[in-house]
Amino acid sequence: MFDLSASNLTFLGITVFVFAVLGVLSAIQAVMTTRTSQGAVAWAITLIMWPFAAVPAYWIFGRSRFHGYVDLRRDRSSDVFEKLEDLRAKLAKYTVDLGSRFGEARALEQLARTRFTRNNHTRLLVNGQDTFQAIFEAIESANEYILVEFFIINDDKLGRQLKDKLIVQAKRGVTVYLLYDDVGSSGITKRYLRDLTGAGIHVTGMRTTRGWRNRFQINFRNHRKIVVVDGRIAFVGGHNVGDEYLGGNPKLSPWRDTHLAISGPAVLAIQLAFVDDWYWATETLPVVNWEPQPSEDDDRIVFVLPSGPADEHETCGLFFTHAINSAKERIWIATPYFVPDEGVITALQLAAFRGVDVRILIPGLPDKALIKLAAMSYVGQVVDTGVRVYEYGDGFMHQKVLLVDNHAAAIGTANFDNRSFRLNFEITVLTIDDQFNKEVERMLLKDFADSREITLEDLAARPWWKLAISQIARLFSPIL
Repeated sequence: MFDLSASNLTFLGITVFVFAVLGVLSAIQAVMTTRTSQGAVAWAITLIMWPFAAVPAYWIFGRSRFHGYVDLRRDRSSDVFEKLEDLRAKLAKYTVDLGSRFGEARALEQLARTRFTRNNHTRLLVNGQDTFQAIFEAIESANEYILVEFFIINDDKLGRQLKDKLIVQAKRGVTVYLLYDDVGSSGITKRYLRDLTGAGIHVTGMRTTRGWRNRFQINFRNHRKIVVVDGRIAFVGGHNVGDEYLGGNPKLSPWRDTHLAISGPAVLAIQLAFVDDWYWATETLPVVNWEPQPSEDDDRIVFVLPSGPADEHETCGLFFTHAINSAKERIWIATPYFVPDEGVITALQLAAFRGVDVRILIPGLPDKALIKLAAMSYVGQVVDTGVRVYEYGDGFMHQKVLLVDNHAAAIGTANFDNRSFRLNFEITVLTIDDQFNKEVERMLLKDFADSREITLEDLAARPWWKLAISQIARLFSPIL
């Protein structure tokens, strides 16, 4: 009995020692890598004082850079960079120097390593029916290849429609690549995947847990939604592949979302984002067409901004900050999750002080209660400075739309939160065109008409316990 007890004490002592060492080492890394001094101090103290709980939490939630992806791109993906250089050369004749039309547009080009291009057409797709009808029509028209990338793919009615259409095209000889996020698409079945691979379709998850440093993390989700057909048309926006996006979830129906169809040289920049992700997941390059195909219907200026935790800078958050700072007359934002950082909050407040018409549209009916509670703490901050915030009242609103002045509109996959700004792989498409801006304006005006504005009186009337819960929820904002 004594020997067993001594053995247990020895094991306990070793365990405590190991966690204490891991806590100190993790605290050092947190101090060296955490973005803010407040975050670094909070992690360091917690890791040293309570290592048993804090060490696993840090390695699951604490890191903001996806180093495995960075390492692969630097050390082993020279082919991807060669494609990038080739693409720049091919797009040179279509590039546009905007000067100061969208703030200092060159800053965005340096951030994304891509250029604004002309000879593009963009088509607004409102809600799921129009979106998937357009996507399926494009898939059916494919001659060479189809690239498909979604955060969520469900094995439900809509998911099986997509699968069946891809299989038909694969049997016709079209090359099909399908990439999904392993966590977002956790509901995808083995049978679903077998049906795809059995038809000769190339399928993979994003595999962000590859490598010992990534084994236990659940951050770094691939939140992009991309479809590219033959390098001539692409789709980007808020819709994933699931029946709820067509109103199939009674609790959240009708589902409000927005997507975008793009044709023209900008499609190749979207295609490059897919190729980069595919290379990370498989260490192979898809065979695709890199010749620009200018639109015959329009001459819109388009900028494509892929962003993610492998970027040298915080690309997504900097883009939104740039857009807010560049606004002279108005900036309207539609987002399902309004949990920004203090820098973005400050930019919104300053825009309102400048006299800019700042409006933010958020869901009245949330799909995630904790995020809505945290969002209300930020709403109070901005409404007090003249920002107008609206709660959408007809089902769940999931669109990610930005409207700046009378010429710029952005649609993509990025939410207005820390996860999209720093932890997720996202993609945003910015269109510089007065006519398209008016189309987006009409869409958002209808959304505002279907919403209720949150006033200072509403905020003041909240009971103390709701205020307390919102502030507590706000503490979790970095990982929501």
